[in-house]
Amino acid sequence: MANRKLPSTSGMPFLERWARFAHRHHWKVVGAWLVILVALVGGASVAGGPYEDDFRLPGSESQRGFDLLAERFPARSGDSADLVFEAAGGVREPAIQARIEKLLADASTLPGVVAIESPFGEQPGMISQDGTIARASVAFDKRANEVEVAQAQALVDLVDAAAGDGLRTEVGGNIIFATEQPEFGSEGVGLLAAVVILFIAFGSLIAMGLPIGAALFGIGSAFSVIALGANVLSFPEWTGPFVGMIGIGVGIDYALLVVTRFREGLHHGKSVEDSVVLAVTTAGRSVIFAGVVVTIAFFGLYAMGIPFLAAAGTSAAIAVAISVLVSLFLMPALLSLVGKRVDSLKVPFLHSTEGVDPASGWYRMAKAIQRRPLPYALLAVAVLLTIASPTLAMEMGFTDAGNGREELHTRRAYDLLAKGFGPGYNGPLMVIVENGAGVQADAGRVQEAIAKGGGSIAGDVAFVSPPILNQDGDTAILMVYPASSPQDVRTKQLVHDLRDEVLPPLVKGTPTQAIVAGGNAAYIDIGDKIGSRMPLLFVGVIGLSFILLMTVFRSVLVALKAALMNLLSISAAYGVLVAIFQFGWGSSLLGIEKGPIEVFLPMMMFAILFGLSMDYEVFLISRIREEYVRTGDNATAVAHGLAATARVISAAAAIMVAVFLAFVLGPDRVVKEMGIGLATAIFVDATIVRLVLVPATMELLGNANWWLPGWLDRLLPHVNVEGVSDHSMKHAGSPAGGK
Repeated sequence: MANRKLPSTSGMPFLERWARFAHRHHWKVVGAWLVILVALVGGASVAGGPYEDDFRLPGSESQRGFDLLAERFPARSGDSADLVFEAAGGVREPAIQARIEKLLADASTLPGVVAIESPFGEQPGMISQDGTIARASVAFDKRANEVEVAQAQALVDLVDAAAGDGLRTEVGGNIIFATEQPEFGSEGVGLLAAVVILFIAFGSLIAMGLPIGAALFGIGSAFSVIALGANVLSFPEWTGPFVGMIGIGVGIDYALLVVTRFREGLHHGKSVEDSVVLAVTTAGRSVIFAGVVVTIAFFGLYAMGIPFLAAAGTSAAIAVAISVLVSLFLMPALLSLVGKRVDSLKVPFLHSTEGVDPASGWYRMAKAIQRRPLPYALLAVAVLLTIASPTLAMEMGFTDAGNGREELHTRRAYDLLAKGFGPGYNGPLMVIVENGAGVQADAGRVQEAIAKGGGSIAGDVAFVSPPILNQDGDTAILMVYPASSPQDVRTKQLVHDLRDEVLPPLVKGTPTQAIVAGGNAAYIDIGDKIGSRMPLLFVGVIGLSFILLMTVFRSVLVALKAALMNLLSISAAYGVLVAIFQFGWGSSLLGIEKGPIEVFLPMMMFAILFGLSMDYEVFLISRIREEYVRTGDNATAVAHGLAATARVISAAAAIMVAVFLAFVLGPDRVVKEMGIGLATAIFVDATIVRLVLVPATMELLGNANWWLPGWLDRLLPHVNVEGVSDHSMKHAGSPAGGK
């Protein structure tokens, strides 16, 4: 055997040449990858940049306001925390007032605190009408995302220590919210679930370990690359969990497909080398295409024009690209190393074979669907539309402390503020007036106009603070407290009315400008930006994916069907989110309060889910296409393709669902939304769509599945995903060149 002459690789396609090289030099390949990993990890530990949130929104009015504050009011360019006090006998009772004033004096000495607004100062509107509730403001020198948790916690400790003996004290605001979010990572739970699912799917410890090892290798490399890239890009602080979630999912998915085709080759009597070649030239090609589609989806986030979302998309795209590289260039060497031992340490009663098994339940299911394709298709569509129907009532916004759990300081402070002053005091707007000279008269005119509350803002303003001037007297700040809560649509309309109708006439023809800013206005600007750019993301990602699918599978209908079915899966996920988080169905079981759907969530979910669901589409259709090229019979191809891939898709989806559902165990409402939405979409996509709707529609369409006009066939480049040439087909109705 050692003297057998190995076939020459000259003239072979690249992937086949690489597969044979990796097999024959597996130790060198594995060693090279280990060197790369060590170099990346070492480089990241020495020269890696920090993760830092950058919530800038270039071109928005709120961002102009923040920039102006940093220039003219440096002490007020940061965020503030709200202190709220309640005393049944009145907050002005001497002993109570003395305790509140001592607390504020102590708070003024904390690191990062630059100003204190006392309820007993000259600023009006700081004590409720009945005198039992008072509020104070503690201004920090940084934005909430930049304040150290220890700094915020020091204020919380002071407030807690001051409570009792007739005085209730609460502290809230975005700065405090960060201290109430314990770190939670689902990566460990997801990996444990993956181990169990893969062991059941493969029935072998060795086969189970390969995808897990590949995913861990990919995640380690991705984290290192992103850490080095953080010197150039501002990756948000939640990049780690986000990349971990994506990296585990796609890393296991891609490696799982490659391992499955390798085992199939062995089980059909091929040598280890030929099985490696089979895996790389078939499953590997599918991995390349799936990775390209997922990467396009993530880079589509650049269309939103929001830097932190673009950075998040970049980090996820890096994780996907590295997972593809690991599956293509490391997995062949690992498969060669384990060889026929891939089925070692197996459990006899668990699955141990790959490929098309006419006796399998998947094959029988495929044939059952093919016997009655129309009822199955109609039933699947009806179920999907029913699940998706709540989407029509979706209300997007930003959740706030009012949606938090009652044991949280921020929630209790929110409720106490609303009780004493009205709901709008939890989301004040900031109007900045500046003219480069004396601004006091202009600011007074603006205050009067807003306080009068006539015209479009009648009844929408609860209180307007007197102007606060900067040291140079050229800029003033007015705090505008809406009559409605931060999430109320009236508050959003108030911002637009102030900007479009109330303020422009007051400064028209003068050098004065009046800007509506503040945290709540910034959230509204982000929501408006996302809403206006969402169609670009949808059209861009779907359009490019449609062209790529059509190019690879040489079919108009396969590409169109994939795009429509992905939209159905995503819509179903949106429907479940609305039912649980907006309507409140079963929300008590999750420990959450109902409220709007986070404004950025549908867009983020679209980018993630469109890419991941396209993985399953590529895995299934590429195998069906391969069988069609081999047999020339559409019905046989669909049955064989489903039987060969259904278990792999189900295992991969089960891992994804487990990873995403683990997020539900966390305390944060937004994290729960993300977890349930992603898990729902993956489950629906891998069951109702891929295992029922796709085979039913492909049976109904018959050979029309592979129709491509001749002129379009000549226009599109030829890209072979299956590793089998279209020209080998002998049957009529070729998928290319149809008229």
